Amino acid sequence: MLRSSFLASLVILLLVCCVSLSAQTAPVKAAAPKVSGPGQMCLACHANSTPGIVEQWRGSAHAKASVDCYSCHQAMAGDPATFDHYGQKIAVIVTPSYCARCHAAENTQFQKSHHAQAAQFIGSLDNMLGEIVEGGPAAVNGCRQCHGSIVQYVGEGKFSPDTWPNSGIGRVNPDGSKGTCAACHGRHAFSSAQARQPENCGKCHMGPDHPQAEIYNESKHGIQFRANISKMNLNSKKWVVGKDYSAAPTCATCHMSATSTQKITHDLGDRISFTLRPVISTKLENWEKRRAAMQDVCSNCHATGWVENFYAQYESTIELYNEKFAKPAKAIMDKLREEKKLTPTPFDEKLEWTYYELWHHQGRRARMGTAMMGPDYTQWHGFYEVAKNFYTEFIPEAEHLLPGVSKEVMSTDFHKWKAGLTKEELEKQIEFYKKRYKQ
Repeated sequence: MLRSSFLASLVILLLVCCVSLSAQTAPVKAAAPKVSGPGQMCLACHANSTPGIVEQWRGSAHAKASVDCYSCHQAMAGDPATFDHYGQKIAVIVTPSYCARCHAAENTQFQKSHHAQAAQFIGSLDNMLGEIVEGGPAAVNGCRQCHGSIVQYVGEGKFSPDTWPNSGIGRVNPDGSKGTCAACHGRHAFSSAQARQPENCGKCHMGPDHPQAEIYNESKHGIQFRANISKMNLNSKKWVVGKDYSAAPTCATCHMSATSTQKITHDLGDRISFTLRPVISTKLENWEKRRAAMQDVCSNCHATGWVENFYAQYESTIELYNEKFAKPAKAIMDKLREEKKLTPTPFDEKLEWTYYELWHHQGRRARMGTAMMGPDYTQWHGFYEVAKNFYTEFIPEAEHLLPGVSKEVMSTDFHKWKAGLTKEELEKQIEFYKKRYKQ
């Protein structure tokens, strides 16, 4: 009898403990976001018509903060691209001006950035290739999807298909603002974690003329990220390098995210000291301040001597490209135009294509590979291609148009090897490689 009572009491005690433990460990259901009246109307329809959008929003930081559909899409005064939608004045495109209602500092930083000016490529050599040489739809679906279109509103919530849909980073919106926050953060989750991942930048920063995504993947930075992505704490609200994560840097780490001494910036040029885009690389205005900001990021993982030596290597490579290839090639092209050996129309002569690829594709790869520590892009996709193009295509084609035009260039120390190596120089090279590969 006593044994039965004891067992019954033990069972009851265990049940009480299990119930108590279950109550302590059961996940707490997140409170439903408070949604405005107009927002509830949006959700009632769009949960059926566009359920994917609604689910993205439900998991977002916006939803947790009770920022609903109407909070973002409620039309601002002066926006010409709005329409009446079930009793509400709605903007289809949520532009940076709308986001600035809550994110003013971020918008100010972005509007002064090079990203915000990206649509200014219209009228450039790149744009002529897309619009004229290739054809308009190629530019609409190619160039402008990264650079941005000038969005044309046609009324009643509709836009010209030549300009929309478009998530280009420098998109010119009907309200006059530039860019789209969704280019990096994505609709409708507007995720910081997404913006911190390298693939996010890779939509535009890839390919033969600016392969930053491929270079990053090749670099030790990219290798570290892939191996340690579970340690990156990408959903952290602060995401300060060295505090919230330390496994690897992403594009965002170096170019915009916070350090213990720097706040986050949405002007991605704040830490770039060289421009690697044009024919000849130059240092930017206030380059010392910009470089110090980037070196502050580097110092979270690298010693001072390492950082200083990296920049010494970087600068010497940029100088080599400029002095050996870029400046001489430009001088030759300028001479050919001066002598009217080239027509004013771009890309109607073979040499213009050769020259364009020399600096716009191969030269950029060499420079960007160096800047981001991608050795294969510095060498085989970069300087090898530059040298091969320069010596076997560019110089012979220029000489064909104007004999003697390259004589001064080819007589410099950079190119004297083309005249032939001496017997002593050849023997020196042979001895070097004998010692290098001695078994």
